[in-house]
Amino acid sequence: MVAQATQVPSWSPERFAARLPYLRRRALLTQATRAFFTARNYLEVETPYAVTTPGEEVHLNAFRTSRTMPDGVTDPLWLHTSPEFAMKKLLAAGAGCIVQLARVWRNGEGSATHACEFTMLEWYRPHATLNDLINETMAFLRAVLPPTVTCRGTTTSLERAETITVAEAFDRHLHLDILSSVNDAPRLAAAANTALRERETWEDLFFRLMLGHIEPHLGRAQPTFLTGWPAPLAALARRDPADHRVAERFELYVCGIELANAFIELTDPAEQQARFEADRARRHEIIGSTDWPLDHDLIDAIALMPPSGGIALGFDRLAMIATAAPRITDVLWL
Repeated sequence: MVAQATQVPSWSPERFAARLPYLRRRALLTQATRAFFTARNYLEVETPYAVTTPGEEVHLNAFRTSRTMPDGVTDPLWLHTSPEFAMKKLLAAGAGCIVQLARVWRNGEGSATHACEFTMLEWYRPHATLNDLINETMAFLRAVLPPTVTCRGTTTSLERAETITVAEAFDRHLHLDILSSVNDAPRLAAAANTALRERETWEDLFFRLMLGHIEPHLGRAQPTFLTGWPAPLAALARRDPADHRVAERFELYVCGIELANAFIELTDPAEQQARFEADRARRHEIIGSTDWPLDHDLIDAIALMPPSGGIALGFDRLAMIATAAPRITDVLWL
């Protein structure tokens, strides 16, 4: 009979001692983050983690739980995949500039830069433009990180940042016009000189090309803000008034790592409901899992929201960059 190998627990003195320098730096990073937003008059908020609607992103799987009332009645709940819905309700309520360091859960995720449970830094600023968010994000990075950072073999200087549109990135690295192929998977496959996989949609192929050909070039020598996302990938972002083919959205890359995702928020409740319903239909087609109710409370709140910019930043990944940690587990307490 072969004895099973015993995995050393993460709390063992040896493993904890190896992580402790990273964790001490993480604690300082948390303090510096709070100081940065306090100085800018942001109000730190806390919103529920167990909710009736955890999110509507097509490819995110949520953890299910339940709530038992004193009378014994049980309601299904989910651990949120982002505090976004709740924070938007606070914007509608008049909370103003708000920030949250929130624990979030995404089932089925795990890699050197992914964890099923992680910390998200999310903040919202009424009346901010996309350029305002870019400038504020760079100010934040410079406030909490050294001028040059190295993580997973890539060194990035924070002296200046690159801003490039999705269309420019596809033209530069794949020599194709991504906006001319929107929602036409065969056309995009032909332009990229690649075979379309079985049941692969335009969105699926877009992200396959992003992962293989675009992302490896982003956020290397300097941070990269990837803007001008095709409108079908707008999620909760507003379409660009100057070019309705794209959304007012950016993703930020530092040390080659996707670090943040930002929107100028959609404030049209009818359009938001239509997008949610389309996302739900797509999710049912792909996952076919038990669903949650549409958050009509959020739809009502969106009608009252001021024009705002919002950004979600992976705090554990930021800690990796701050400490040069090779794996996300190195910066987790347990």
